[in-house]
Amino acid sequence: MAIDAEVLQRLTKDAPKDAWPIIIGKAIEIASKPLAASHAPSEVTKRDREIGELDNFLSSSGWDLWHAFGDTVERTSDRLVRWWNEPYSAKAVLILDGLSLRELPWLLQGAKERGFTLHEVSANASELPGETNEFAQALGFASRSQLQNNGGGLAHKLQPAYTESVDMAWEDCAGLINTAPNLVFWHHWPDSKVHEGSGAGQGLDILTRDAVWQLCSDDFWAFVEQLATGRRLVITSDHGYAATGIFPDADGEVGQFLKKTFSSGRSKAGIGETGPFVPPVAMQINSPHGKHLLAVGRWKWKSQGGYPTLTHGGLSLLEVLSPFIEISKSK
Repeated sequence: MAIDAEVLQRLTKDAPKDAWPIIIGKAIEIASKPLAASHAPSEVTKRDREIGELDNFLSSSGWDLWHAFGDTVERTSDRLVRWWNEPYSAKAVLILDGLSLRELPWLLQGAKERGFTLHEVSANASELPGETNEFAQALGFASRSQLQNNGGGLAHKLQPAYTESVDMAWEDCAGLINTAPNLVFWHHWPDSKVHEGSGAGQGLDILTRDAVWQLCSDDFWAFVEQLATGRRLVITSDHGYAATGIFPDADGEVGQFLKKTFSSGRSKAGIGETGPFVPPVAMQINSPHGKHLLAVGRWKWKSQGGYPTLTHGGLSLLEVLSPFIEISKSK
């Protein structure tokens, strides 16, 4: 589906601070529409391609907007700190590692069906590059693993809080929730599944089926209810992921450049050549995490062992936008 002419006109004429909310709003609108489990794989792919029209704009005539992304779109880490400082008597954050906007329907539908009150649905920016350690460090943790078994310490930005970080079944996670008023729980799914299913094959199809199974399960929602009862709860993520298996191939000089620069990834630390291409296929980004070269838009390329079908770290909407869902449930 092509971008609406009126929207396109605004994106090309408005300042970045006005253009980015339009882009993010359209992405949320596309991704969050109600969805039946029986149609999930094909419909999620369809929506991914529809959001791809916005990506195509951002990697062609609108590529300058990426330069303003880090300074214009509030980062999830900053949004969490701002939310944490709200005067709630008890609060919890559930970080689902690698959760993208694609999974919004299951969270929104599940919350409604199970009697939760929905307070906010929005999206914020991942760190650049969109990686787990960068997000942990933005919150004041050394790494994701520091949160395990209440190891978060006293230096992070979500004080005071009982912390946990695991990759366990939801039923077992529920057993880790104690009576502490403030909780930060970082679960490794779906990122663990992203990397497990990133090899040859239809990675997005496999992950979508798993997301339906996980996020529609009674065990998941019993866990969420335990987190949310008596507390305000935010469900968010450190970054999303790119379904690179459905991206077009970069051939010729572009493909050779991307392969040489990024190998099988989508970012590279330090200062590097962005190539002679206009519009660019790589951009130099200076973020709080240092200087990095990031792949721009929807490209995949041949690499040793095969390019992954699911990955993150570059500049496309579904890998740099994280859902932010605030819910509660009365006792």
